[in-house]
Amino acid sequence: MQQLPSNFLDWHRKFASENACIRELERHRWPNGFLCPNCGHDQAYRLKHRHLHECKACRRQTSVTAGTVFEHTKLPLSKWFAAIYLMSADKGGISAMRLSKLLGVSWPTAHAMLRKLRQAMGNRDRAYWLEGIVEVDDAYVGGRRSGKRGRGAKGKTTVLFAVEKRGNGAGYMAAQTLDRLDYSQVRRFAERIVPDATVHSDAFSSLKALAERHRHEARVTPPEKVDEWLPTVHIVIANLKRYLLGTYHGVSRTYLQEYIDEFVFRFNRRNWESQLPRRLIQAAVDHVPIPIRLTHV
Repeated sequence: MQQLPSNFLDWHRKFASENACIRELERHRWPNGFLCPNCGHDQAYRLKHRHLHECKACRRQTSVTAGTVFEHTKLPLSKWFAAIYLMSADKGGISAMRLSKLLGVSWPTAHAMLRKLRQAMGNRDRAYWLEGIVEVDDAYVGGRRSGKRGRGAKGKTTVLFAVEKRGNGAGYMAAQTLDRLDYSQVRRFAERIVPDATVHSDAFSSLKALAERHRHEARVTPPEKVDEWLPTVHIVIANLKRYLLGTYHGVSRTYLQEYIDEFVFRFNRRNWESQLPRRLIQAAVDHVPIPIRLTHV
């Protein structure tokens, strides 16, 4: 696949027209040429005035956006492509308010666009497993409130993290919001780690579920020593909290998982920053339609 522009001005110039965006989506959806979703035939007529492909075998007409995040969008694809670049190219992300001003759309529309893209990001990463030595720990995310801190803190959301430890650095990661930190939810989260991987955690009772399919090494760790036993995952947790506060100034419980998915998508591809816009296009093309309406364009 051809190299895409590495800065926003060149990106915007390249994808300023609907035709240019459609051609790019076609390259991502049908890298080896058109394939009819109905009968699998590989030959079609291009109906240029309607941006459709009509299968030469079954005559079904297919839009390149059908069955993707972009299905039924009334927003120009050029604005979608601009949002994709702005969202993925900056490690801090972009808020709906900022995006609405840059694209000239309403806040509800910008918010819905970002939600769709974040869900595509999350779906992409949930297909991958972690391996090797994996550090697991929980954190509690939410606004500042008086009272108890840490486990059991009121008004905060439980988030469980898993991060591959690679030498002195981190590999890939996964993170999931939980209703509560109990055995069954830890067991479900542990399915994202390959069987027989070595998993490090503290000795909290619910984390014993990690021992069902993995080599689980748990330690009773005082607060002042926890960074020695679980250094990698604690750095990632701190980075996530800074990201949420820095760009979004806090996130409601309702949408927290989507923001975490965005962070994880970018973190897991941090060594390929120049490819992030292209990878996000691919994630959006591969994802099924998301029923969030874009209103007040």
